[in-house]
Amino acid sequence: MESLENFVKSASSGRAEFSQVVTAPARDGQAARSKTSSGSFEFARPNRFRFIYKKPFEQTIVADGQTLWLHDVDLNQVTARKQAQVLGSTPAALIASAPDLGALRKDFNLEAVADKDGLQWVQATPKAKDGQLASVKVGFRGNELAALDILDSFGQRSLMTFSKMETNVAVPAEAFQFKPPQGATVVKQ
Repeated sequence: MESLENFVKSASSGRAEFSQVVTAPARDGQAARSKTSSGSFEFARPNRFRFIYKKPFEQTIVADGQTLWLHDVDLNQVTARKQAQVLGSTPAALIASAPDLGALRKDFNLEAVADKDGLQWVQATPKAKDGQLASVKVGFRGNELAALDILDSFGQRSLMTFSKMETNVAVPAEAFQFKPPQGATVVKQ
């Protein structure tokens, strides 16, 4: 719990590379299926972050403080949502939005869980039971964010591991500005 509190209080900005493995649960006699993606991540408190998925499909997710933008390059489609309506009890809120544990506790029940794989873990369970998120485990190596283990309400698991984590680095404000590409379909929700 101390690592999460230190990270939330002291990391005002950061960047890292990530790898994400999404595993759908086994169904109808079929084995569980996994897919792996990778990219880069940047954040600046409060409420600004950017995920750039590079492999296997290009996708950009940007939160500029007002709007959450999702750009699917292959579909040439941009989805825009009011950030305040979608960010509350999400994994992004845990790592990029909340100023302290008190703010996190408004949306999540937090508890320390056993160390595993050389990391210290905190489990965050959303207080609102109507969302798609069942729980998130946040893994730390010391005070460095190392992993997010996300379980959704459909039983799908997403394990995101971070490498080359740098905190309190200068991240330009332009990193969190998004302009839909010319010709892209824009869907506002």
